[in-house]
Amino acid sequence: MLLVGLLVVAGSVSVLEFMKLSTSSTSILENNHKSIGASKTMLEALEREDSGILLLLLGKWEEGRRILGESDMMFLEALTVAQNNITKDNEAELIADIQNKYVHYKEKWTRPIVDTFKEGNIDWYQNIAHQEFIQLKKSINQLMTINQESLYEEATRLKDNGHRAVMPSIISIIGAILFSFLLIFYLDQQFIIPLKKLLKAVKNFNQGYYQLQSSIKSKDEINQLEIEINQMLKRARKNDIR
Repeated sequence: MLLVGLLVVAGSVSVLEFMKLSTSSTSILENNHKSIGASKTMLEALEREDSGILLLLLGKWEEGRRILGESDMMFLEALTVAQNNITKDNEAELIADIQNKYVHYKEKWTRPIVDTFKEGNIDWYQNIAHQEFIQLKKSINQLMTINQESLYEEATRLKDNGHRAVMPSIISIIGAILFSFLLIFYLDQQFIIPLKKLLKAVKNFNQGYYQLQSSIKSKDEINQLEIEINQMLKRARKNDIR
């Protein structure tokens, strides 16, 4: 019963720990994963917008505006996902910075480019539009890095907590094994060895003795059995004398 109790307690503790891990970590991991996916989507949209600006610089108004419109929708949807999946304290501030930089970047291509001084103006693109593109891209990469690090930290925490959840079972199993050895030793000393002595004394009983020669020193039921056998031998001997 003690062994069963140890294993039941250890199993219950382990199950509770794993349930806590599942409940507390699932949402965090999902949010980190969503934020990483959103960051990748924003980077992809930003690259497409950069291509759209270059098309406008080449005078291809229709194709450039189409790409910019599609990419803008993609970027804003991904930004909304990131805003709804904040897991770190400084993440909200970083997302707000990305949103602010995107607004300024968007102003550069929402205003007319074709048929203005900007068309074909590589200096304007390189010194103004592309520089804001680079800064915005850095912020998005930073957001993705934060979530990747958070994901790694959470995975490490899950690993450590998983080890702690398994420890009660391991300790209980080791304790059960040690208890089994102690129980075997106790049974051997208290029952098996005295029984062997008693059996040997019965086999080697000599009619010349008045009692068994077992040398059992315990005060338990086996000793009582020896006493009763000796009493029986005495009665039998008296009957033989009569």
